[in-house]
Amino acid sequence: MSREFLEDKPVPSVRQPAIFLPHGGGPCFFMDWTWGPADTWHATQRFLEGLAATLPAQPKALLVVSGHWEEPVFTASAAAKPELIFDYSGFPEHTYRLTWPAPGDPALAERVAGLLSDAGLSTALSANRGFDHGVFVPLKVAFPEARIPVVTLSLAASLDPALHLAAGRALAPLRDEGVLIVGSGMSFHNLRAYLRPETPERARAFDVWLTRAVESHEPERTAMLTGWREAPFASFAHPREEHLIPLMVVAGAGGEAPGTRIFGDEPMGAAISAYRFD
Repeated sequence: MSREFLEDKPVPSVRQPAIFLPHGGGPCFFMDWTWGPADTWHATQRFLEGLAATLPAQPKALLVVSGHWEEPVFTASAAAKPELIFDYSGFPEHTYRLTWPAPGDPALAERVAGLLSDAGLSTALSANRGFDHGVFVPLKVAFPEARIPVVTLSLAASLDPALHLAAGRALAPLRDEGVLIVGSGMSFHNLRAYLRPETPERARAFDVWLTRAVESHEPERTAMLTGWREAPFASFAHPREEHLIPLMVVAGAGGEAPGTRIFGDEPMGAAISAYRFD
């Protein structure tokens, strides 16, 4: 068989997981310090640096749901060459000169919108949405070569957990097409609670509950995540839930099997976790 034939032959798709990851604080992985000691985010950085090696194959594309993009309806970015959105403030000047030139994938954006629409969910496309820091900051660490095409998907402004679980279920077929579905947020996100004496116990209690929910079979997982506000210290962990809702999309795409906690740390006294569905 000729080499030319082998090079022209389509590469088969390898089923990818769905992963919820913590994206840290601002451009934290590219600073000597942020919101605390210099090593605050080192464990999270090491987790992200090793993420690609845990995948079954290099993804054909990434579909990223960031806690930093909300629209009236689910909106997929169809930009071919997305620019970076430096949507943080008060950080050193060099953090506004970061680069991560991953390409977009307009065809995948259309596919995402089509799957959501077929499931009866309202959708839209954005021709020029770039990568906010919930996208480029963690993925610059995880995929520094920036070669894999990336499509971003907004949250729906309602932040309804059931709606986002349904979106994940609609998008699940993409996993069999070699697309890695990533939810980028924080399992604890209360900026005023860091380094407070009551925070470690409360954050751990919420983290234990959230991990139990993720590691449950369907339909218990959906019931727990839909009612996440009943969890211990839920409102303390998330005064506003936009950083938790990307997990709902990932869990919806995860199928019936339980998820797995694949990372945990306590930066500034607040427990955080990453989760994976295979």
